[in-house]
Amino acid sequence: MTAAATGPVATGSTRHIPSFRLKENPHDHPPSSPCRPGSRAMRVLLIGANGYIGRFVADRLLADPAVQLTALGRGDDADVRFDLASGSPGALTRFLDAVHPGVVVNCAGATRGGARELTRHNTVAVATVCEALRRSGCGARLVQIGCSAEYGPSQPGSSTAEDAVPRPGGPYGVSKLAATELVLGSGLDAVVLRVFSPAGPGTPAGSPLGRLAEAMRRAMQSGDGELKLGGLGAQRDFVDVRDVARAVHAASLSAAQGVINIGSGRAVRLRDAAAVLARVAGYGGALHELDGPPGALRTAIGHPRPDPDHAPTVAYPYPDGCGSWQQADVRTARDRLGWRPRIGLEESLADIWMEAACRI
Repeated sequence: MTAAATGPVATGSTRHIPSFRLKENPHDHPPSSPCRPGSRAMRVLLIGANGYIGRFVADRLLADPAVQLTALGRGDDADVRFDLASGSPGALTRFLDAVHPGVVVNCAGATRGGARELTRHNTVAVATVCEALRRSGCGARLVQIGCSAEYGPSQPGSSTAEDAVPRPGGPYGVSKLAATELVLGSGLDAVVLRVFSPAGPGTPAGSPLGRLAEAMRRAMQSGDGELKLGGLGAQRDFVDVRDVARAVHAASLSAAQGVINIGSGRAVRLRDAAAVLARVAGYGGALHELDGPPGALRTAIGHPRPDPDHAPTVAYPYPDGCGSWQQADVRTARDRLGWRPRIGLEESLADIWMEAACRI
């Protein structure tokens, strides 16, 4: 049985409120039971709770005693199994009417793959959510996780504000921008959080910082006194994933609409992040940056020693189409959400290293 054919399927998880019991026994939650932000209790439907950002959002929301959380996703460990990319809006509408959430948080999406796959999981999926919310009588607020890749390249030294004209430089940014436009044009009570470069515990091994940590782990394990790295010229605005989760929580409780940037407000060169990572890891070797054409982002990250038997693997440090520089203007998040980043990059890198070191 698949969710696409039959609608959302309850999986029996005990982690959250069993969602379909709300429908079977409506007297457990009488009409006067509050379910909107600012009320005594708030029901939140979290989509993509098992993703990198979604896991921390789930933890943050579960720490709020006023939140009743239900997770919806494609995996068997979700409270409710449903594939947004192939499921029908009608099936999702019926589920929304049964659960009647006050807030829907969408952390689901794809960061890798071809244009067709990215469009299915980042754009079509959001269209399904918006259409289901329009049809539903729940009146839920939508918090959509966007991405700084929607902006595309920006001028070095500048801070990108929400009113910047988006010019995504690749299919991922295009698919996320299309999702944002669907949300903004839906007529729903909705906010899009454009997250810049998330970092911290759980950072995917295939991400730039994850690859840096893995390269350093290999160098320390093999006793290499030098580490050759490439693609370190890009500058990005790193924001800890736990701070992102705080922003999602704040957005769920607020009345803010439109687009809001979530970042640290400071661009950091990847080579500087590598130096900090070496310090927190206790790596005493030399860091050598591989030569490459100015501004090149497609050089390899992390080849401690050339291997004559294998050609070096070409890595793509930033497949986001954003060029050499990104830095967020985060004043809107401060003014409308009361949010500021709390966790510095050194702490984020220390947590990334701790996870990498456990693999030694």
